Amino acid sequence: MFGFVLAGVLVAMGCITKGRIRAVRHAVNPAAPELPDAAFTVGRVVLFSMAAVGVFTTFQLMGASDRTEWNDDELTGAAEQAVAALDGSSRFGDIFGDDSGFDDEYATMIEDEVVEHGGGDAPQHGVDAVPASTNEASDASYTVAASGARVTVCVHVERTRSKDDDYEPPGVAGGPGAVTVPSYRFAVTSRAGDC
Repeated sequence: MFGFVLAGVLVAMGCITKGRIRAVRHAVNPAAPELPDAAFTVGRVVLFSMAAVGVFTTFQLMGASDRTEWNDDELTGAAEQAVAALDGSSRFGDIFGDDSGFDDEYATMIEDEVVEHGGGDAPQHGVDAVPASTNEASDASYTVAASGARVTVCVHVERTRSKDDDYEPPGVAGGPGAVTVPSYRFAVTSRAGDC
């Protein structure tokens, strides 16, 4: 905003007539030599050029600041697209059946998808998926918020076992393996607001 004010002052200075400048110079220092007309032309070109650079730079800075924070539409749109991408997806689970880190895993999965679907102007950071206190590995909710956005989105994740998609790596001797990597499918929905 300051850049626009400064550019306006520079344009106003460039619009002052030669006669007015000569009168002020004569009032301040009557013995000063007269300035040639070319000096006024060069001065105007410099002032108008500086004003143009100031306006351009201010617009660039405004665009840069837009890319450092999320707005409400960016978060809402990115969350909708992230939910669409995650719904019906599958992932492998822990071979030992340990679900202790599911909250962090799901939160990271949601945050990454929202950032990925944020679009060109949205920043590549600043998204937080906060887990609800009642979450379980098979049924969890996350409040998704982003820096700069006033809205939040509640993302609900349901995980079901998909035995048909389990992975069984071959054994050491090439025969059947003794380890099964479980596969899980996700049903993901969202709604506006906190969870």
